[in-house]
Amino acid sequence: MRADFALLVLDALPGAQRSFLNDTVGYLRASKDEYAVLNANALINDGAMRAAFDALKPGISEVEVANVVREYYKVNGAKPEFTSVCFGENGAFPHHHTSERKLNTNEAVLIDIGGRSDGYPSDMTRVAFCGEPSVEFRKVHAVLERAVAAAVAAAKPGTTAKDVDKAARDIITEAGYGAYFLHRTGHGMGIDIHEPPYITATAATILEE
Repeated sequence: MRADFALLVLDALPGAQRSFLNDTVGYLRASKDEYAVLNANALINDGAMRAAFDALKPGISEVEVANVVREYYKVNGAKPEFTSVCFGENGAFPHHHTSERKLNTNEAVLIDIGGRSDGYPSDMTRVAFCGEPSVEFRKVHAVLERAVAAAVAAAKPGTTAKDVDKAARDIITEAGYGAYFLHRTGHGMGIDIHEPPYITATAATILEE
């Protein structure tokens, strides 16, 4: 139900008891059976990410790398959904809009891309480094790898989504970087790129097989 319609209903029934629930269709779509299509799209996206990494060199722009990704999708029968290429400080902003900014030597790169094929999307975020990573970069990256591993280990049937988020968030917080955790830990994917279950600090959703 759209929010504007819900407000009209509430105005028309001021004495009625009401309770806002999560979207029923979204809940049903959380359990997937289109594994083959989703896996095929993920493999295309993996290839697109590799192509983007291969294109990285000092002087190339974010837009140029994004074009490499789009061309890879086209050649492999997919359509680009989004291509966020972030050099240096641009990687600190979730969902940065790809720009003409050029890549410098010894600089971090964040790439968040997704394509669509056979009606289903893909979504992948990866980090690279152009040059020799600094000691601090290696330190932070190691923390993130531990956080991802902890979240994956916690993601089992019967576990709540917030417990999965907590598994990752605790490691990052204990390492001293909790204030910089600006995004949810994860989300489901199906017909839409973002679908339940959402892996956040407050999500009480119980994960299923």
